[in-house]
Amino acid sequence: MKIWCCLLCFGEDNRESGAMERGKLGCEDTSELVNMGDLELDFYLGLPGSSDKGNEDLALVVGNGGSKRDLGSFVERESKSKEFEALELSIGGSSASSSLCLEPFSASFKVYGNVTSVVELGESSGSSLLAETMECEKFAWDLQNKRAKFDSCFQECHCGVAGSSDPDNHCCPLAAGNNSDGHNSCAPLGDKMFPLPAFSFDSYDVDPVSPCNGNDDDEGMEDPGIQMDLSDDLLHTVFSFLGHIDLCRASMVCKHWRVASAHEDFWRSLNFENRNISVVQFEDICHRYPRATEANFSGAPVINMLVMRAVSLLRNLKALTLGRGQLGDTIFHALSDCNMLKSLIVNEATLGNSVQEISINHDRLQHLQITKCRVLRVSVRCPQLETLSLKRSNMAHAVLNCPLLHDLDIGSCHKLPDAAIRSAVTSCPLLKSLDMSNCSCVSDETLREIALVCVNIQVLNASYCPNISLESVRLRMLTVLKLESCEGITSASMAAISHSYMLEVLQLDNCGSLTSVSLDLPHLRNLSLVHCRKFVDLSLCCFMLSSLTVWNSAALNRINITSNALKKLILQKQESLTTLALQCSYLQEVDLQDCESLTNSICEVFSDGGGCPMLKSLVLDNCKSLTAVGLCSTSLVSLSLAGCRAISSVELKCPYLEQIHLDGCDLLERASFCPVGLQSLNLGICPKLSILCIEAPRMVLLELKGCGVLSEASINCPLLTSLDASFCSQLKDDCLSATASSCLLIESLILMSCSSIGSDGLASLSRLKNLIYLDLSYTSLMDLQPIFQSCMQLKVLKLQACKYLNDLSLEALYKEHALPSLHELDLSYGTLGQSAIEELLACCTRLTHVSMNGCVNMHDLDWGFASGQLSELPRIYGSNIFSSKVHVSDTIQLPHRLLQNLNCVGCPNIKKVFIPPMAHCEHLSSLNLSLSVNLKEVDLACSNLCFLNLSNCCSLEILKLECPRLSSLILPSCNIDEAAVESAISRCNMLETLDVRFCPKICSESMGRLRAVCRSLKRIFSSLAPN
Repeated sequence: MKIWCCLLCFGEDNRESGAMERGKLGCEDTSELVNMGDLELDFYLGLPGSSDKGNEDLALVVGNGGSKRDLGSFVERESKSKEFEALELSIGGSSASSSLCLEPFSASFKVYGNVTSVVELGESSGSSLLAETMECEKFAWDLQNKRAKFDSCFQECHCGVAGSSDPDNHCCPLAAGNNSDGHNSCAPLGDKMFPLPAFSFDSYDVDPVSPCNGNDDDEGMEDPGIQMDLSDDLLHTVFSFLGHIDLCRASMVCKHWRVASAHEDFWRSLNFENRNISVVQFEDICHRYPRATEANFSGAPVINMLVMRAVSLLRNLKALTLGRGQLGDTIFHALSDCNMLKSLIVNEATLGNSVQEISINHDRLQHLQITKCRVLRVSVRCPQLETLSLKRSNMAHAVLNCPLLHDLDIGSCHKLPDAAIRSAVTSCPLLKSLDMSNCSCVSDETLREIALVCVNIQVLNASYCPNISLESVRLRMLTVLKLESCEGITSASMAAISHSYMLEVLQLDNCGSLTSVSLDLPHLRNLSLVHCRKFVDLSLCCFMLSSLTVWNSAALNRINITSNALKKLILQKQESLTTLALQCSYLQEVDLQDCESLTNSICEVFSDGGGCPMLKSLVLDNCKSLTAVGLCSTSLVSLSLAGCRAISSVELKCPYLEQIHLDGCDLLERASFCPVGLQSLNLGICPKLSILCIEAPRMVLLELKGCGVLSEASINCPLLTSLDASFCSQLKDDCLSATASSCLLIESLILMSCSSIGSDGLASLSRLKNLIYLDLSYTSLMDLQPIFQSCMQLKVLKLQACKYLNDLSLEALYKEHALPSLHELDLSYGTLGQSAIEELLACCTRLTHVSMNGCVNMHDLDWGFASGQLSELPRIYGSNIFSSKVHVSDTIQLPHRLLQNLNCVGCPNIKKVFIPPMAHCEHLSSLNLSLSVNLKEVDLACSNLCFLNLSNCCSLEILKLECPRLSSLILPSCNIDEAAVESAISRCNMLETLDVRFCPKICSESMGRLRAVCRSLKRIFSSLAPN
């Protein structure tokens, strides 16, 4: 017996723990060595590509009486140059001849006293060698631990033990390079080779890596290695999720993983699909895993020889997969010797020898699949066979002797004649499932004979069989029938189908000759009628029907369905459908989109008492023949009428209706929603709407924007908070008063362009205690006293383009402090005079947002005035404020303002804007003066101003800024020079964005100077290309 050992074990474990005990090979003092008789130790280098020169060096080291330290240094030098090469080869290197299984270097050493010399190779008796080995203590391995300690993965990967010729003593293919046949123990990985893990050493109570056994004297010393903590059960569970290639890679980590990955549970199925594996390699694998139950040889180059060896070596083989090659007769004859075989799969192969005829005889085979194969004749005699598939195989004759066969698939066997199909099927009396799709030769006579012999047949697929009409065919136990694209199926065929009272699934897609379907099948669950171009009438009385697919049947005119299980009905694009009768107690969803011929009578079907008591969703989009929709349903939740352009009237009494879509209902004139469960409703897309009645207890949002002819509106929505009636020019005071009385929780009211609203309507707003937003823009109001008196909680007031308001209309705001909660005021495009504007801005200090866009009567915005008197403050931007001869006296202190946003866009008469510090605009953060074409001077001292827009102020010449927090300055198309800009931004320490596009007096060279003046600048937008 020889014990192979990896010399790497000597490389790193130099422990300086005192003198080695008796029997240790690595002892420094050769006088302590014991004469071990004729013990021979063969050292296996475990390094790929080791040369003879390296072997000679090793022999020289040992022959000269070298110590363990010398030997370890030799191995360390060799291993450093080989470790990465070995790792690359172990996971499949580029060389086809390389593998992890390495050529061994065997040198026999004999130890006599103090002299160690190289002797001839030889073998001692196995018993004496084992006894002396168990006493030897040359290595620091703790045999009480079942897991090996390691210093690096390379040492474990290259260590191994070579046993004797005893078949129970297996060697690890990751470590030992030779097996009993003298070949490498590797399996292919594509065109490369991958190692297979080996069995553990259960026959000996010794460490398979350690060459000796016994107690370790260094047990108390600190071990620098890593202890693997994964238990065997846990590691087994983790490895159960890995494939073969990953298992091989995991086996190279350490001995513990190598043994765990070799468990037979992981190698029950051997998959060699498209693998370049030799017969010798496969035989070695079979010896390692004789209990494998599954094998796949598809695409293997020597598939015939591999199958023959698998049959003889794998006695527990239960599943075999073959394909992509020439399979001779001998393979199928040899399968009879594989007693445990139950499943055989053959794909894309040429069967037989020259005549392409095969015979399969097996007593225990249960599943047989021969698909996409080239063969002329197939004979199957398998008394236990249950399923057989010959799909897409070009055979002309099939002989079956399978009395227990219950599933047969001969689909797409175009060369099988009608007589051959009849003979093959009728030989299987217990048949339950038959697939003969795309068998164009099948006739009604064959089906009748099948129905007589195979009385238990339940599934029949006869799709794409143009010659069948099912005339006089009685398949009483049939549950699934597929007749797609069968041109012979007509309305007369329905009589034969009606005899299949157990039928559950029926497919009649693309049956071009079918005109009507009338079925009374109590168990029918699924019916499909797609692309039946002549189909006109559908009548179903199927209480178990749960799925009905009718699509693209352009001639379909009438549908009558009775079902207690149907929940969803989709009948899209049935352009000729005019009559629909439903008795479906559990129907919940109906989609009739693009059914252009449906009339108003369809509403009766979906109302209470119409046969759909549980209907929740109804889609009638683009039903162009609908003119009046009236639904009364206590179950309807969603209704869609989008694109129904002919509808003029909608009347809904659906208390649980939550969604309704009326997009495209351009001609809708009358709408009644009483009652409904809507929370929001948008009728702004109905420009012809004149009469509206809404009773919605849950509605919170109502949009009537654009209903220009709406004159009568009754809105009873107690939870309504937002009402948009913009451009409802016909809406009068009585409608507004009624709405205010019934909707007391309104917070936002938009009456833009409601020119018919007067003082009486505005006075009714006093009932709206929560009103905070009011928009009266583009109205003809002259008196705002009703608003000042009734809307005490108002926060936002918009009065854009109210041209009839004069200077006295707003006196209550700045003289009587009306609307104390008002924060935002919009007076854009109005006719207020300069004095009213100045008083408003001076006295209404509580305003935070003010918009004066397009005010032609607004001149200079000079906040150096107070109560009409100029404050005697000197200019704060002079050359030297202390050298000024003007003394400050009798200065009028302006009040503190809360103004945050001021918009004066497009005010053509503004020439100067002056906001000094004493204006107390500490909160002003945004100022927009764009499109003020006559603005020449801007002088601002606002500590919190962040945004200033002066775009298109083409007359701007002077810009003075004392705004330390300004971050954005917009100056496009301004006629300001570079010096003024530099002076302005020099005091803006937080400026980040500067826009000077289309400024004619600023050149590209100015960009650098501007950045130098303001170091905080991050972005400068300029229309000039840099030099």
